[in-house]
Amino acid sequence: MSEKVEGGHGHGTKAILAALGANLGIALVKIIAWAVSGSASMLAEGVHSIADSANQLLLLLGGRRSKRQADAEHPFGYGRERYVYAFVVSIILFSIGGVFSLYEGIEKVQEPHELENWWLPMLVLVIAIGLESFSLRTALKEARPHKGELGWFAFIRRAKAPELPVLLLEDTAALTGLVFAFLGVGLTVLTDNSLFDALGTIMIGVLLILVAIVLGIETKSLLVGEGASAEDVEKIRKAITGGPEVEQIIHMKTLYLGPDELLVGVKVAIGGRTLLADVASAINTVEGRIRAAVPIARVIYIEPDVWAPPGAEQPTTEAIVIRSLD
Repeated sequence: MSEKVEGGHGHGTKAILAALGANLGIALVKIIAWAVSGSASMLAEGVHSIADSANQLLLLLGGRRSKRQADAEHPFGYGRERYVYAFVVSIILFSIGGVFSLYEGIEKVQEPHELENWWLPMLVLVIAIGLESFSLRTALKEARPHKGELGWFAFIRRAKAPELPVLLLEDTAALTGLVFAFLGVGLTVLTDNSLFDALGTIMIGVLLILVAIVLGIETKSLLVGEGASAEDVEKIRKAITGGPEVEQIIHMKTLYLGPDELLVGVKVAIGGRTLLADVASAINTVEGRIRAAVPIARVIYIEPDVWAPPGAEQPTTEAIVIRSLD
């Protein structure tokens, strides 16, 4: 996967709460409208809103659980719990939202149902579009400072913190689904053909499945483990070699332990006749520069070594030390 925007995006709590409040209210009204009118699109949208509400609760739970302190069983902490819950969200969106809507739409194609009290679902959809627009606007407003110069699609792909990208995808899918439902119900009213209502439901199902797949792919990559962006890697390299302490970097690896915590492991070449105390002082200095350059680099392991070109005789060392800093 391409590199991602660094952590530090926060949990997007304001946007999550706005989306949760909107979806709970919308879900109730949609279910009532479905019960009165028999619209398949309204049922699909109602289930979609219920699934979205559950997703927002999961995101809040994941954010809370990720704050737990590291312990013996999880020495690097629980930061990745946010990725786990975001992945569960993609599964719920796929199964409860997408597959159910697809099933309901196909069933209505096979067994058409006359639309009753058409004005009610149309009114509900107009109100829902307004509420979802507010929810999406809140998510966009909260995400804008974090995306920088990236486009919205690039931000969703590269963001390390999963909450805001999940909300952006959810709200966009919800708003698009409402438009599909509005068209389906509207064409059914105009033509007196319930096939359009069923087709609108199928379109909602396909949309949710596609969004769930995209979300699942992105969160899976975060769960497996991603390294720092190319920009941050370069900053870390410059911080390490930006003083006289290190001759060169032998090799380096980075890994996100959570959206806001980066692990840096690096093996560096230090003069073979450097005294032990000087090696320790050099490592502390390099670590300080790394933290200043990339503040989310909170777990740093620096291993000093003596480097020589292949085939060359290794110099005699007066001090060999492995120092782990965290």
